[in-house]
Amino acid sequence: MRLYAMAVYAFLYLPIAIIALFSFSAGRSASSMQGFSLTWYGRALNNPFVMEALWTSVKVAFLSACLATVVGTMAALALTGMKGRVRRVFDLAVQIAVMIPGIVIGIATLIALVTVFDLVNPWFEPLTGMKLSLGTGSLIGAHGLFTMSLVVLLVRGRMETLDPALVEASNDLGATPFGTFRQVTFPQILPAIMAGFLLAFTFSFDDFIIAFFVAGAETTLPIYVFSSIRRGVTPEINAIGTMVMAASLLVLIGAQLMLRRSQAQPRR
Repeated sequence: MRLYAMAVYAFLYLPIAIIALFSFSAGRSASSMQGFSLTWYGRALNNPFVMEALWTSVKVAFLSACLATVVGTMAALALTGMKGRVRRVFDLAVQIAVMIPGIVIGIATLIALVTVFDLVNPWFEPLTGMKLSLGTGSLIGAHGLFTMSLVVLLVRGRMETLDPALVEASNDLGATPFGTFRQVTFPQILPAIMAGFLLAFTFSFDDFIIAFFVAGAETTLPIYVFSSIRRGVTPEINAIGTMVMAASLLVLIGAQLMLRRSQAQPRR
């Protein structure tokens, strides 16, 4: 079993390690090590197209994560109070949203947005002088809906471990429903909320499939990388991939630490 586990981990992570290694190559080949240099990292960070795509990805990921966190937390609170068949239906809907392939979500979101734009633009454009189209807004909406299910699962899981006696005691002492949520419930589910935000940010930042369908004229970092490798892989692409991988790992580690903190909180 140990050898099997080592083989699986090597299959998963050895290609990533090779990309990280070749990103320090001093030569122009992306598949061989020709000396050690940080040249390609500097070139990537000084590339205006890379930085513009990076800023677009960060902006979209942050705003979509905020949207997913707010709506997902509200949905998780509502689901906690549901029981019976209605609860099972909503649970199934959330789980299906996680399991559906990204290409299906991308195509469905594109068709839905184009249909809505065709219906709204005939009266919206004459009134405002603006025309709704694919771009930053569609990216934020699509990624927010896609990652909302992650927040729902994390926050709902934390809600189910809370001691209901705390809420009952708060109500008995005269606290309002909002006061109970603010002083009792929210502090205990905050680590799960932050973990959901970080996961939503990471999924949005790394997404290519959904963004490819709904980005319009916008270019996110994954789209830029995909467009670049069609002309050939260079050590600059390796450097970009290594930096994105390192940033994603840091965010995921932070989310995992927050989840552990949430699960380790004792019931009071």
